[in-house]
Amino acid sequence: MAENFVKVAVDAMGGDNAPVEIIKGAIMATKESAKLKVYLVGKEDIVKEELKKYTYNEEQVEVVHASEVIETAEPPVMAIRSKKDSSLVKALTMVKDGTCDAYVSAGSTGATLVGGQVIVGRIKGVERPPLAPLIPTEKGASLLVDCGANVDARPSHLVQFAKMGSVYMESVVGIKNPKVAIVNNGAEEEKGNALVKETFPLLKNCPDINFIGSIEARDIPTGMADVIVCEAFVGNVILKLYEGVGLTLIKKVKAGMMSSLRSKIGALLVKPALKETLKDFDLEQYGGAPLLGCKGLVVKSHGSSNAIEIKNSCLQCLTFTEQKINEKIKEKIVSNDEIEER
Repeated sequence: MAENFVKVAVDAMGGDNAPVEIIKGAIMATKESAKLKVYLVGKEDIVKEELKKYTYNEEQVEVVHASEVIETAEPPVMAIRSKKDSSLVKALTMVKDGTCDAYVSAGSTGATLVGGQVIVGRIKGVERPPLAPLIPTEKGASLLVDCGANVDARPSHLVQFAKMGSVYMESVVGIKNPKVAIVNNGAEEEKGNALVKETFPLLKNCPDINFIGSIEARDIPTGMADVIVCEAFVGNVILKLYEGVGLTLIKKVKAGMMSSLRSKIGALLVKPALKETLKDFDLEQYGGAPLLGCKGLVVKSHGSSNAIEIKNSCLQCLTFTEQKINEKIKEKIVSNDEIEER
């Protein structure tokens, strides 16, 4: 049975709510799927003490001791080099050596991005792995590629982002022939900065994707495109603004509902429907952001992740592995020359 598990190395010490929410989420994931095994990597005494709160299938959970923790504010490269026995480095190394299929962490984004490329390594042919979170839209979920890994991306990188994003949306989310768009400051082909202008014709002439042209930021929430391509600076601004506006709107709606007796009565009537609607815009349900193009799956969850997001990140690894996403990415990315060399 153990050989059939999809194995996930979880950085138990990473994130604002570690280890409590991280361990809780990992245990929730094992209870939801008997196919999953989690390796909780962290300070053994702390992890085992936290595990006492839960009943679980011991065959699905293993504790791996790591004596150090990489903090969010530490310089990523230096932290990776100096803290070899950190939970983050040890968990990534388990993916590199094949002990685990995937890695999940709510810890340092910078260290995860560096470690993903330096420790786990890139798939042959992949120039730059992008960080690609699912974001809620009117029509479901769209993939934002890249949101934080490559602020100095080149046109060839963005073309690969589009290809990898298309594979992910088709195989993991189940959207056939996903629509791809590049973030721009207008719908016209001649609009945009130098990077967008140079990348647009490459995407337009790429036979592997369903390119629909430019997308303006205001059209992203409508679900106009399934794969949204941009370099990391733009993507990170979009993601953070998305999160900020969402939280602000929810606060304003709640405050408005509590402003008078009439509004409070109305709030009681609409609460069930509103709760169901807002669930679609809850980022927790989508899990973490995969670093696409690494040899093993690397998933970065929000620093403030709660148990639900960690659970969904672990289950996301299950789908990713079962759907053989890396093999499909290799097929899309590897050039004809490299195929001939084989």
